[in-house]
Amino acid sequence: MIRTPLCERLGIELPIFAFTPSEKVAAAVSRAGGLGVLGAVRFNEAEDLDAALTWLDDNTDGKPYGVDVVMPERVPTEGAAAELASMIPPEHLSFVDKTLQQLGVPPLPEGEGRAGVLGWLHSIARSHVDVALGHRPVLIANALGSPPADVIKTAHDAGVLVAALAGAAKHARAHVANGVDIVVAQGYEAGGHTGEIASMVLTPEVVDAVGPDVPVLGAGGIGCGRQVAASLALGAQGVWTGSLWLTAEEYDLSPGTGIRDALLTATSADTVRTRVYTGKPARLLKNRWTEAWEAADAPSPLPMPLQNLLVADAHNRLNTGDDPSVVAMPAGQIVGRTNAVRPVAEIMADLVAEYDATVARLR
Repeated sequence: MIRTPLCERLGIELPIFAFTPSEKVAAAVSRAGGLGVLGAVRFNEAEDLDAALTWLDDNTDGKPYGVDVVMPERVPTEGAAAELASMIPPEHLSFVDKTLQQLGVPPLPEGEGRAGVLGWLHSIARSHVDVALGHRPVLIANALGSPPADVIKTAHDAGVLVAALAGAAKHARAHVANGVDIVVAQGYEAGGHTGEIASMVLTPEVVDAVGPDVPVLGAGGIGCGRQVAASLALGAQGVWTGSLWLTAEEYDLSPGTGIRDALLTATSADTVRTRVYTGKPARLLKNRWTEAWEAADAPSPLPMPLQNLLVADAHNRLNTGDDPSVVAMPAGQIVGRTNAVRPVAEIMADLVAEYDATVARLR
């Protein structure tokens, strides 16, 4: 059985952390002994996040869970969605419209669409923290580094630990200096926002940089028990997983069949690190949509949060459809292992069984 000091600290049975935008998956991971961490960025309205966390409170059998927010330490340009949209150059809007037409992506039904995922804004992320602390998370994680000092203090005053993702040892040291409790060493292989250093190199560098008193989670390229064992061998006290759960039976956020079909058939070579999703480098499924942004006539992606506002409606159209060649989906290189739809409990059991077998073999 996998057991580290971090398990005692957080009241969990297994040091397996699962980032997911689905409260159904997060709850299932927590019930199975890990720590489900609900991604809050998709919630534009505080009451919607509040409802999701209320559901988690009621469906985790009293077991712990966490919440992940997206809060840049340096506050980007902000304003109302309409004000931000006015900052998007016309040539970018024209390129998106032309590309959708060339790819044969149909428009959404009348009245459907969205102005953008406002959770990328610093002010909305702050509201996510406030809502979360009205529930019972044991962890607040920030996907873009250290949260502001007052946010860390507020979490600590509520008895909640703070985690931050790091793509380099210098970032990890800064997180600890800022008061962060847990560092997630996220390697190049990971889905979503990621740096340029692979996990095999990054994890021990971060462990050495922060010292023995700060727990580190290995992230990026972890989808089986052997990889869990490897991460712990590198000095981590647990693993942070994400893409592994996109094809879980409980995952309920894919309106069309295109996303799931793309995930089930992708290999580890079918991802690309690009700024087209949010304006910051993020790893996505590689397909005709990402290739269009690499064409000679494509404009450069805009900075966060403007890029997400630019492509939000397009992503909704792409992901509502049934064409796996045009979906817009963050995914890590571990996607080559997500080739079957399985329940969370089965995935967790397999991780633990293969970890145990690996450690026994090494001994």
